[in-house]
Amino acid sequence: MTQTTNAPYGQLIEPTVLKLERLLPGPVARVWDYLTKSELRRQWLASGDMDLTPGTEFEFVWRNDELTDPPGARPEGMGAENRMTCKILEVDAPHRLLISWGVQSDVLFELAGKGSDTLLTITHRRPPTHDMLLSVSAGWHSHVDVLAAKLAGTKPAPHWDNWVRLKTEYAQRFPE
Repeated sequence: MTQTTNAPYGQLIEPTVLKLERLLPGPVARVWDYLTKSELRRQWLASGDMDLTPGTEFEFVWRNDELTDPPGARPEGMGAENRMTCKILEVDAPHRLLISWGVQSDVLFELAGKGSDTLLTITHRRPPTHDMLLSVSAGWHSHVDVLAAKLAGTKPAPHWDNWVRLKTEYAQRFPE
């Protein structure tokens, strides 16, 4: 069964601050592991070992063609592998993780138990350009779609097709 996107869209809570919330199946500790353990995180976002000590740098390695089967058509200009150096800024396990996103942005992950489920809130601050804002909006939405499907034991929609569709939708939601 293919999961379709039916979750709420990310919202701009300030001109350059995206907030996306998603209720995910399973307990906080399980979702925390999918955020912080490279082998689990690579299944929905990017690999990269994290030492959860504030100030420690780590590298994300994206291989988005490996997230779903089929992966969908990779957009022109997108590489088969991308890397970015990030830094752990703040940790309150298993509820809060703040990381730098490259050199100009930061991303806050917050987890809260909601019965047997977990509310994941992602706040991405200061993408440097409008196009980057659209890319990260579609990216977080699409990657969390993959995570939600993996946690639910269902088959996610092709990642790249979902990302392309979502980027167009976010461009309509967040015009320049």
